Amino acid sequence: MRISRVLAVCGWVAVLGVAAAGAGREQWTRFRGPTSGVITDDPALPDTWSAEQNVAWKTPIPGRGWSSPIVWDDHVFVTTVISDEPMPKPGLDLIEDGKGASYKEGMRAPILKTPHRWVMYDLDFKSGKVRWERELRNGEPLAAKHPKNSYSSETPVTDGERVYVYNGDFGLFAVDFKGKLLWSTRVQPPNSLPAENPANAAGRIDFGTASSPALYKDRLFVVDDHEPRRPWFLAAYATATGKELWRVTSERFTPGGPTWATPFVWENGQRTEIIVMAAGAVRSYDINGKPLWHLRGLGSNSTPTPFAANGLLYVSAGYPADATRPVWAVKPGASGDITPKDGESANAFVVWTQPKLASYMPSALVYGKYLYTLESQGFMQCNDALTGERVYGRKRIDVDTSGFTASPWAYNGKIFALSEDGDTYIIQPGADFKVVGKNSFGEMALATPAVLRGSLIFRTVSGVYRVRKAGK
Repeated sequence: MRISRVLAVCGWVAVLGVAAAGAGREQWTRFRGPTSGVITDDPALPDTWSAEQNVAWKTPIPGRGWSSPIVWDDHVFVTTVISDEPMPKPGLDLIEDGKGASYKEGMRAPILKTPHRWVMYDLDFKSGKVRWERELRNGEPLAAKHPKNSYSSETPVTDGERVYVYNGDFGLFAVDFKGKLLWSTRVQPPNSLPAENPANAAGRIDFGTASSPALYKDRLFVVDDHEPRRPWFLAAYATATGKELWRVTSERFTPGGPTWATPFVWENGQRTEIIVMAAGAVRSYDINGKPLWHLRGLGSNSTPTPFAANGLLYVSAGYPADATRPVWAVKPGASGDITPKDGESANAFVVWTQPKLASYMPSALVYGKYLYTLESQGFMQCNDALTGERVYGRKRIDVDTSGFTASPWAYNGKIFALSEDGDTYIIQPGADFKVVGKNSFGEMALATPAVLRGSLIFRTVSGVYRVRKAGK
C-alpha cells in the first residue's frame, strides 16, 4: 500500500523573511529564511557540531511537533502539542523497485481521545531560557493523522509585532511578543470535518494538516487542500484582527488528490503572486484572490514549498509512486493556462521541466548556478538551475541513513542535509558529488533549522539546540 508522509517541515511555509527595517540585524521569520535555504557566507558559522560540540545551549521542549523554529531579535519561537502520544521512531521500509516507500508504523494513527495541549514557546536566543509559554488550545484532536505527522507541523510566521500560528482545523492564532493571545479565528467550520477513516480511492486521507500560513504585509494566506472529502480553498486574513478578507475555491485538477504544500509569496518585479500547489497542478493568484495562471502536469500530491531564485519560480511534486515527478521552472508574467503542449517541455513561460526530478518531502535548493534535489530516500541529484540540464543523477548520500524530511541549506561553499536520524551530511557543491563531512545529534530530527547570526537553531525530537562555534 502506498504511504504518504505528511509533515510540515520541508518547505511548508512561505513569507517575506528579511532583516527588519531599522533593526539592523538578521531575522528568520519563516521556514528556510529569506532566500530559501541559501545563507550569506559567514566565517562565524560552524561546519562541525554534535550533541555536545559547539552547542551554546539546548532547551528541552515537551510534546510532539515538527514545525521549524523562527527567530526575531532575541526571540526563538517554536510550537508543540503536549499529550500522552508516544514519540515516533525514524526508519523507512524502502521498496527496492522504486515504486515508493512505507513506514514501519503504518499508514494512519487513530484519533486519540485524550487531552492535547497546543503550546507555543518563546526562548531567549542568547541563553535558551524559556521566556514564556502560551497555551493556544486544550482539548481532543478533531481528526486523525499520519503516524509520522504531528498536530503541530505548521511552522509559525512573524512580522516582528505578532507571531501567527496555524493549526489546521483549529484555525489561526495571533500572539504578541509578551505571550498574549491577541485573536484567533476558525478557518474551517466544525461541521465540515469528514467522518473518520471512510473508504477513499486516493488512499491519502486522515494524514493530518501541514500547510503553514504565508505572510505578505498586512495579510496572511492559508490554503486547505489536504482532505479530498471537502472543498479546496485559499483564503486571506487581516494580520491585525484575523478577519477573513476573501476566499476562493475551485475544482481540484486531480479528483481526490490532496496537497500539503504551503502557499508562496512571489515578488518577481512585475507583480506579487500567491503560488498555490495542488494535486496535479500549480495555481497563481494576485493578492486579492484573482486567478492569474495555472500549470498542469504535477504529481498526484505535493509537499515541497515553491521558491524563487535567479528570477525563476521553481515548483515540484515528487510522490515516489508517480510515473511523473516533475520540477518546473517558470518565469514571471504568465496568464491563463501555461501548460506545455503534449510532447513539449517548455513554452513562453515554462523555461524548462524535468519529468522525474522532484523530491517527495524536502524542498529543493538553488545554490550558485545549480539546483540540488534531495530525495527522501537518501539520494541527491544536481541540475543546471537555468536550463534544467542534468549535471549528475541520483547519488546515494549514505547507505545507513533512514531517510530525509528536512530541506537542505547552504553557506560557506557547503551544502547541508539533515537526516531523520539527526545526522547532518556536508556535501560539496558543484558538478562532482562528494560527502565531505557528517555531524550527528544522535536523535530524530525532521525540522529544517534556522540559520542566522553565526548560529544554527535546530529542532529535534527532544528539544531545541543553538549551535555556534565555541567562543563566538
